Amino acid sequence: MVRLIKRYDSRKLYDTEESRYVSLEELAGWIRDGQEVHVQDNSTSADVTAQTLTQIILDEGRNGTSLPSDLLHDLVRLGERAVHTGVERVQKGVDALVRKSVDRLAPVKRAREEMQDLRTRLEELEQSLTGIESATPIERRGVAARKPARKTASRAARARKKVE
Repeated sequence: MVRLIKRYDSRKLYDTEESRYVSLEELAGWIRDGQEVHVQDNSTSADVTAQTLTQIILDEGRNGTSLPSDLLHDLVRLGERAVHTGVERVQKGVDALVRKSVDRLAPVKRAREEMQDLRTRLEELEQSLTGIESATPIERRGVAARKPARKTASRAARARKKVE
């Protein structure tokens, strides 16, 4: 969820969610915690989020916490291209992570397909058994007559005793 912050002409920042004024330090803390903010000029409704985030970076630089000089040089030299390059790098990393995740999920997908096949077979078997159970005794005898005779375990045991 994006948190709407209104910036007044006096440069005060007003959090519309909590209905109170907030400082740049509070905004920075929210952003570090994963909150996304949208800063809007109260009088013109213009998006001033980038300016506000830049102000946060400048204030942190004054307080001793700054970005590496190399990164700042690249940002100034490349401008918007630097941002796009960074986004492309992040996108490539995310794509690689997604590919690895999908590769790990392939065996799970196969197992699910096998489980579904087993379920289908079990349902077919249950339908066959239901059909046999609901058949009349005469029909069952007809089914039994069509089946080849099998020796039961007790018949096999008796046959072994005779041989001995």
